[in-house]
Amino acid sequence: MYPSDRPLLTPELMIRAYAAGIFPMSEGIDDPNVFWVDPQRRGVFPLDRFHVSRSLRKRIRRGGYSVHINRDFSGVIDGCADREPTWINHDLMACYQVLHAQGLAHSVEIWDADGLAGGVFGITLGAAFFGESMFSRRTDASKLALGHLTHRLRAGGFTLFDTQFVTDHLLSLGALELPRADYRAELSHALLLPADFFALPEDAPLDV
Repeated sequence: MYPSDRPLLTPELMIRAYAAGIFPMSEGIDDPNVFWVDPQRRGVFPLDRFHVSRSLRKRIRRGGYSVHINRDFSGVIDGCADREPTWINHDLMACYQVLHAQGLAHSVEIWDADGLAGGVFGITLGAAFFGESMFSRRTDASKLALGHLTHRLRAGGFTLFDTQFVTDHLLSLGALELPRADYRAELSHALLLPADFFALPEDAPLDV
């Protein structure tokens, strides 16, 4: 981890860091500082390994929700940051908004009759997607968002889905860890390839 301070954080620096295999975090929403993380083992989501459990399969087939892309990007960031502890501070939120305006940051959102139920957001560079965070206000909403995201990345020609770290939740869905050298080899390859986050229609069904 490499310490930094507030004036150094810019969207341009963040993109250079992602391309080098490094990502920023903070200690809390009101902490003005960030630190740069370069894990020895990196979480990734093989795009052909997303595990749809029996209960999630039933939830998908039951419907009652809709999927939207970038409909409320700010709302997704707010939802991801609205927890204790959070690693997303105000400067990171501002940078993500700029990257979204530049077409480099995207959200996959689950909506129901009560509004935004959950979602996930991340950064795209070449054929790499850097998953930043996800949240859920209703049961299975984040799993639905993640399923629709992996479906979209596969269709768009992405080769790397970076989750930064792994959790028990992500492991149960098919995530794994790579040594730093293996991750960087996959990243270098992905950065040279074209991919299209919008290859699928917004309302494309998730095959189960």
